[in-house]
Amino acid sequence: MDILAGVFLGLVAWFLLRILLMGVYTVDQNERAVKTRFGRAVRVPGGKTTLDDPVSETLRPEERARYMYPQVRVIPPGGPYFKMPWEKIYKVSIATMTVNMALDPEVPSANDNGTRLEAVTKDQLNTGLTGQIRYRVSEANLYAFLFGIKRPFVHVVAYFVSVLRQRIASFEAKAVPLAPGVAAVVSGAQAPLAGSEMTGISINDLRKNLRDLNEYMDNECRSAPARYGVILDASLITGIDPPPEVESALAAINTAHNQVSSDISLAQAAADQRVVQSRRAVEIETLRAQAEVEPVKSLAAELGALYRTGPGILAAYLRNVRLALYDKAQQIYLEAGK
Repeated sequence: MDILAGVFLGLVAWFLLRILLMGVYTVDQNERAVKTRFGRAVRVPGGKTTLDDPVSETLRPEERARYMYPQVRVIPPGGPYFKMPWEKIYKVSIATMTVNMALDPEVPSANDNGTRLEAVTKDQLNTGLTGQIRYRVSEANLYAFLFGIKRPFVHVVAYFVSVLRQRIASFEAKAVPLAPGVAAVVSGAQAPLAGSEMTGISINDLRKNLRDLNEYMDNECRSAPARYGVILDASLITGIDPPPEVESALAAINTAHNQVSSDISLAQAAADQRVVQSRRAVEIETLRAQAEVEPVKSLAAELGALYRTGPGILAAYLRNVRLALYDKAQQIYLEAGK
């Protein structure tokens, strides 16, 4: 009987010791925690889902039912907290992490040991991409990160790479004119000169539009928190390199294109200057002709007014003008009668 009582007291002591020592936990400042009871995550009251949270606003209508997760109660930093033996605590770091965009979490040796991501451009050129991804766990969707997906970061990287490769394969730069043509200067319209647009080489387009490409990736990955519980803070694509065998050919094409663009710009500038000079010459001649015509118009108006005042007024005016001319003349030639 004493043995049974001792065993019972020992079990009670072990149970209490286990509850007191192993049931106390804390949460660091850069961590968040989720509690489960008998394997089920503790939900927020009301049975709300992530569809009721702004985190799901970026989902398309057909995706909302697929990525509907329950909202769980998030344990903030602090402590000590207490848990029962049938409860389990899952801690997650919410610090921002930076990884190489070429990293394959499942096969680290892929993509040149995670240093260079390959993609095919629209003109069937295999190119290499380098850059980084900044990500962190979404506090608003910890259920998806902890329980919805086995390896959420693998899904996020795969999703990012698939969207990036699709964009690289279909990327087309917007046509931007180098300068307005001669006809545009005359008419005032902004019409590009034929052959003055950048066309044809997808790698050039990608290199010149890296900022637009990064912004596109950021917009496309805005739904990652609702899908996988991971926020992509930013994607920074820093390099787009063609295969070594076409690097020299591409450099020659770029040099030729730059030379042609420079010649077109110089020709347009010379034509614009000539058009402006012609405009000014026409304006000067027009003003000169107007200056010569105005006195004649004024004299005609004055003579008309004199003629209308009486029949002898115009003759007297002409006589006075003639006498003034005689006074200024040194020699006078008169027509003699026959």
